Amino acid sequence: MRPGTNKAHGGLVTSAVRGTNATPITDCIVQSWRRCLDEYDLDPERLPEPILIDRSDLKERQEKSCRLVEIARSEMTNLYQQVTGSGHSILLTDIDGVVLNYVGDPMFTSTAVKTALQTGAVWSEKAQGTNGMGTCLVEKRPLIIHQDEHFFSKNTRLTCSAAPIFDPTGQLIAVLDASGESSQAQQHTMVLVNMSAQLIENRLFLCKMRENYILRFHSRPEFISTLGEGVIAFDETGQVQAANRSALFQLDMKDIIGRPVEELFNLRTNNALGNAHNQAMVPLPLRDANQGRRFYASFQPPNPENAAKQKPGRSTRVFVPEAVNNSPTLEGLEFGDNRMRHNIERAKKLLELDIPFILLGETGTGKDVFANAVHKTSSRANKPFIAVNCASLPETLIESELFGYRPGAFTGASKEGSRGKIAQAHGGTLFLDEIGDMPLHLQARLLRVLEEREVIPLGSETPIKVDIRLISATHRNLQLQIEDGSFREDLFYRLNGISLQMPPLRDREDRRSLIQHIMKLESAGQDNIAIQDQALDALEQYEWPGNMRQLRNIMRTLIGLCDNNHIGLDDLPEEIFSDCGDDTGEPRQRARPSNPLDIAERDAIIRELEAAHWNVTRVATKLNISRNTMYRKMKRYDIKPPR
Repeated sequence: MRPGTNKAHGGLVTSAVRGTNATPITDCIVQSWRRCLDEYDLDPERLPEPILIDRSDLKERQEKSCRLVEIARSEMTNLYQQVTGSGHSILLTDIDGVVLNYVGDPMFTSTAVKTALQTGAVWSEKAQGTNGMGTCLVEKRPLIIHQDEHFFSKNTRLTCSAAPIFDPTGQLIAVLDASGESSQAQQHTMVLVNMSAQLIENRLFLCKMRENYILRFHSRPEFISTLGEGVIAFDETGQVQAANRSALFQLDMKDIIGRPVEELFNLRTNNALGNAHNQAMVPLPLRDANQGRRFYASFQPPNPENAAKQKPGRSTRVFVPEAVNNSPTLEGLEFGDNRMRHNIERAKKLLELDIPFILLGETGTGKDVFANAVHKTSSRANKPFIAVNCASLPETLIESELFGYRPGAFTGASKEGSRGKIAQAHGGTLFLDEIGDMPLHLQARLLRVLEEREVIPLGSETPIKVDIRLISATHRNLQLQIEDGSFREDLFYRLNGISLQMPPLRDREDRRSLIQHIMKLESAGQDNIAIQDQALDALEQYEWPGNMRQLRNIMRTLIGLCDNNHIGLDDLPEEIFSDCGDDTGEPRQRARPSNPLDIAERDAIIRELEAAHWNVTRVATKLNISRNTMYRKMKRYDIKPPR
């Protein structure tokens, strides 16, 4: 049934949601129908002419929202690629429901024309009755308007999924919508639309707040720079200027604008400014001031051009560390380990030669850091370093991400097209991480690029010449993948100009110095952090199954939780004192010695350690053995520092 038009009988609207075969309709739809009848005086059976604004008005609106339109364009293209073939069109409207941009599926073109889904059309509730874009503007929340839920009968062939977009101050400014013909409400499309809207919102936030300091945070460090991150903008005095929806949700607050950042986190303003200028690669731990919940945060300073315009009197408040080591060169990666020194020496000899590198090693051993260091040490240091994780990109997107697409490849695509990651790396370095996870059909295209040194964007026949240094990395055994047919042998030999094995942290001879170095990096911008020798000994003895990534996370946590800037043995997590597993994942069983000589040696070692307050280095020196030998004996005899 369609909604009745007799305003004297409001029950007709409610009764319209029920019928013999009808599914009950939500209160949101009922309220929208009532607005259409009572406020807009609309007739559901009337076929109104679509409202199209004139070209000059449209151009003025697009220019007024130019940042929004530009930022949304790439996300609309990505969203379109995810739903392509399903007969959807992607639309962006302004606050008045005017369509500012449109990306259309050819399968949906005829329906789009009939229903006025086009740039310049007005899709407010007042103009088009209950519909995805218009009703979302009123409700200010994600929703689906499915077929008969539309107010006008001419729109009942549509299913619309819409999500709101807010500006940094929390004001609704736009709606993102995916409309198509579907017999069922597409919940998965709604999820994709909402995710895309949040990505647009976050990017717009960072763009509009670029004159401020930015704090990006989440309870899990790997979620920073994703759509779930909280983002707060603050000025040089530490006063919050804006916050996105995720920040308010995570802090369980409704409004924080105007409050000092010190009231939100256990973080002094000068340290926040210092962290921003330091721009540490790894998120730092902090706690919220009200409930003590732990978060991880990264900081960034104002845009350099705008920062230069700050008043001289205010610049003295900014704390800038003297030395910043964000992107180390090759010399900054080794502190006494022979295998790493060997890798670095070999890499240096080949820096300026057209020889591809492939980095092998366990997950977390720092293959990406090594690749960046190769780039920073080479003559290409001032050119782009473009990294692509082949395992994290959906298979449907990786082709356009790598190779790009030509302008006008599909309806509503960017007028400039997309260059793709390979073309973006021209003159610099392309780093393909987790190359072993690249889909087989794309391996042939990549091989051709490497052979011909040219890339052909999707939908184009014109090759683009590229000059790139190629570095790839994987934790997989590519030889086994070649044998089972999941990796091309010819591509392997093209990638394998030289292979470098990144040693796991447990085997590195410079483990102690490396731990101290990471601790300095993680505590940058904070007061000096001291670590007890026994705690450092325990960290050095640990197996580190998660390698450098695990080390960074643990050091970050220790620094965030320590009292009086001191890390002691009792501060270490329980995992440091747990027996490590073997290759099967089962815990090793270390039996106490039964041989009399072994028992005597074990007792002697324990006595020396207790006398030296468990300072392993001091005991090793006294016994005239290396520290590694000392650790092996402790492991053999199951000797562990007391908690």
